[in-house]
Amino acid sequence: MGLGAGFAIFFIIWWVVLFTVLPFSARSQADEDNVTPGTPPSAPADFHFSTVFWRTTALSVVVFGLYFLVTVVGGFTLNDLIALTPDFKRSGI
Repeated sequence: MGLGAGFAIFFIIWWVVLFTVLPFSARSQADEDNVTPGTPPSAPADFHFSTVFWRTTALSVVVFGLYFLVTVVGGFTLNDLIALTPDFKRSGI
């Protein structure tokens, strides 16, 4: 895996993890009973992007590390994953 491909895969993993991490510990203004006039009650009460950014980055590094171990160190490819599925053509199902 080249540097460009590794960065691209990490970038995609980072965005997927971001949307997974965003709801963690999210509190709305309605939950806090402090709705600012002119905003919807479902708006975040106290959002800190830096916390979300660092959580996302840390989890993405772990996920990318697992991906790297499986593909580069372990030598598994997408074809190996497909080979793990049952072959229904032979069984007559």
